[in-house]
Amino acid sequence: MDTKVLAAVGGQSITEADVEQFLAALGQRGDTYRNPEGKAAILEELINRKLFLMEAQRNLFEAEAAFKAQMKQAKESLLVNYAIEKAIGSVKVKDEEIISFYEENKDKMGGGDTVNASHILVETEEEALRILDEIKAGLSFEDAAKKYSSCPSKEQGGNLGDFGHGQMVPEFEQAAFAMEVGELSTPVKTQFGYHLIRLNGKKAGEPTPLSEVRDRIEAELLRRNQQNAYQSKVNQLKILFPVDKY
Repeated sequence: MDTKVLAAVGGQSITEADVEQFLAALGQRGDTYRNPEGKAAILEELINRKLFLMEAQRNLFEAEAAFKAQMKQAKESLLVNYAIEKAIGSVKVKDEEIISFYEENKDKMGGGDTVNASHILVETEEEALRILDEIKAGLSFEDAAKKYSSCPSKEQGGNLGDFGHGQMVPEFEQAAFAMEVGELSTPVKTQFGYHLIRLNGKKAGEPTPLSEVRDRIEAELLRRNQQNAYQSKVNQLKILFPVDKY
């Protein structure tokens, strides 16, 4: 650490290392101060703290009962946190745990099923039924979409491309995912009007590779293992130190 002295208060030095230590204690918030203006502000804060420390020492605040009570409370809090860290600090996650969790939950880690559909959008059910009759009589779906649909997708013959759950309004999605490939729907009403839907294809979601979710799984398992270790330690301590609730 840099021992360059940046200021002195009552003869006591504040160094570059003190500033860096303060920034590190701020965590991610410290990043916003890693510039000349930010470090100058941190230095001012350290100077102010040093001034108050000297004031406290000069007036023997440390001997006051109120301070001793705060000191006792702070010490107990630090001891509790230290004891918890001792109880869970050595908890690890084994590779076999990660692999087992992945295999058991693989179906929940996929990108989700998708479908490819085309549609024709019109204002009324009567229009939709008339167009449906024309298609059944031989008019191609693409030509019907270009001729009648009010959706910009008509330029692509009504094709909407691939989409998954949650990307379309519920009524449209429900109808599309319930259809068979090549099937043409009856009019489906949504907030936009009436749709004739043709399902072009279905694709089952592929599980996300373990390498892409490994860190997330490890973090979740570590949290669980630490919680289990914490509760196990609590149970052991209750045997050593009986708890009575009133």
